[in-house]
Amino acid sequence: MADTDSRFHLAVVSRVGIGTRITSIGWTMKTAIAITLLLLLSLPHTAAAIRIKDIAGFEGVRENQLIGYGIVVGLNGTGDSDQTKFPVQSLVNALKRMGVTVSRSDITVKNVAAVMVTATLPPFAKMGTKLDVLVSSLGDAKSIAGGTLLMTPLQGGDNQIYALAQGGVLTNSFSYGGQAASAQKNHPTAGRVPEGALVEREIPNTLINLTILKLNLRQPDFTTASRMAAVINEKFRDKLASCRDPGAVEITIPLLYSGRTVEFVADLERLEVQPDIVAKVVMNERTGTIVIGDNVRISTVAVSHGNLTLYIKETPKVSQPQPFSSTGETKVVPKTTVQVKEDEGGLALLSAGASIGDVVRALNTLGVTPRDLIGIMQAIKAAGALQAEFTVI
Repeated sequence: MADTDSRFHLAVVSRVGIGTRITSIGWTMKTAIAITLLLLLSLPHTAAAIRIKDIAGFEGVRENQLIGYGIVVGLNGTGDSDQTKFPVQSLVNALKRMGVTVSRSDITVKNVAAVMVTATLPPFAKMGTKLDVLVSSLGDAKSIAGGTLLMTPLQGGDNQIYALAQGGVLTNSFSYGGQAASAQKNHPTAGRVPEGALVEREIPNTLINLTILKLNLRQPDFTTASRMAAVINEKFRDKLASCRDPGAVEITIPLLYSGRTVEFVADLERLEVQPDIVAKVVMNERTGTIVIGDNVRISTVAVSHGNLTLYIKETPKVSQPQPFSSTGETKVVPKTTVQVKEDEGGLALLSAGASIGDVVRALNTLGVTPRDLIGIMQAIKAAGALQAEFTVI
């Protein structure tokens, strides 16, 4: 198409009685595009439904935290100093378990660092599953980059060992320096060991032999829980689900799925629910970030915005007597410059029931910045015109 303003014909089909009439209308290309965009914008917008697995989780199906104490060896003089006693003691104990007896007073090394090792054990992890581990220095080591984590047992909250960690530590950082200068990138005293832990003990399967499942919503809400129960009952055409509270939905496993809990859970997770969210405004005064939810509404309120800037500058001058004068003396003559600058402000009227788009559009006409918007929203909330939760972080 060579010319965007070239005319074209749009065939409009309309029904008259039982016949069909085709009318040819001549429009410019720009006019047609504008009308098309207008029609698209006028279409009703519906909130997208979300899978149950994305907004809720089954009780008993969760991650577990693991922790352990270990030592990192092979450091290039960047390990713990002699003032940190426990790394040397840990090294002595490790050598003793390997049949090497050495006195603690005979060990003076700086290539060893004591660390805490943490990992997350996912649900239904099997023996031999590999986990990523996080290694963090405990003492005064300058860097653990390039070190090797020795075999470290990782315990759960019940003091049972669930995994063993070992491997090279990756920090993606460096730290070098001398007596007068130093250079550092990222954080050299913490790193990761990718797939450095092996699961040695499995967590019992809590879904076996259950007749009732419990879905816990990640964001408790009365409306969302009610909709979730209704969708489940409609899917299986039976009253299987009921709401205990806004954060949980109890589901009875039907006889058709007896002994097939995994299949039943898979069918449940695929169901889609339209979650309901609370109207909320979140602001961060330190960074000037503001996040406003879609359901935020305001009452009728007028907003005025303007800035007053005052500049005060002191430029004192020195007054000296004439040369060879016996009566004069040096004096300081003060001089103050005052300048007042007031930016043009405006008054914007926000009508009752205005959406967030209307609010932002009206405030943008005043030329407000994100930080100014934070102050304005706080003032609207203080006036009682903001119909939403207000959180400042």
